[in-house]
Amino acid sequence: MVTVPPANYVAVRGWGDPNTTDGTYQRALAVLYALAYTLKTSPRRGRAIPGFFDYVVPPLEGFWWQEGVDGADYGRKADFHWISVLRLPAFVTEADFAWAAEDAARRKKLDCSAAELLAVEEGLCVQMLHTGPFETEPETVNVMDAFLAENGYVNDLTDRRLHHEIYLSDARKITPDRWRTILRHPIRKISP
Repeated sequence: MVTVPPANYVAVRGWGDPNTTDGTYQRALAVLYALAYTLKTSPRRGRAIPGFFDYVVPPLEGFWWQEGVDGADYGRKADFHWISVLRLPAFVTEADFAWAAEDAARRKKLDCSAAELLAVEEGLCVQMLHTGPFETEPETVNVMDAFLAENGYVNDLTDRRLHHEIYLSDARKITPDRWRTILRHPIRKISP
């Protein structure tokens, strides 16, 4: 169990099968990385951001859900809704974000209009490292759920508190059996 502090992200929302070649999800990733690296390299681009420090762009993350489905139905990937995100340092303001979106759109010739600066406060959560393909995530979620039940907690998944994944592996470079993903669920204590 962890208490996750508030964090800011560059985010793009969408829906559909994330594996579709040149689909909405793949295009969203291009926008996320373009903005994240534009902000990271802002001093070289003439943008002085107060409080700036050099940092590593963190791993890709995603919030996932399917309407009317408890958990996930991997046979219906086209029904996935997602918010793909990359965490940003706290010094990034709305003005800095707007500058980065404009700069990245111009330089990369990308439509960055769907990107947003998203603040998320997850609070109390349970998380666990999942190793293997995404389709086997329910096995890890079952372990998380059993842990919660043993300790007097339940999932608190809502339309604002979502299933969260943090991708520690580059799925393009290693086989699915070696993928490493942190799974995180918001939780709450069961009332006595």
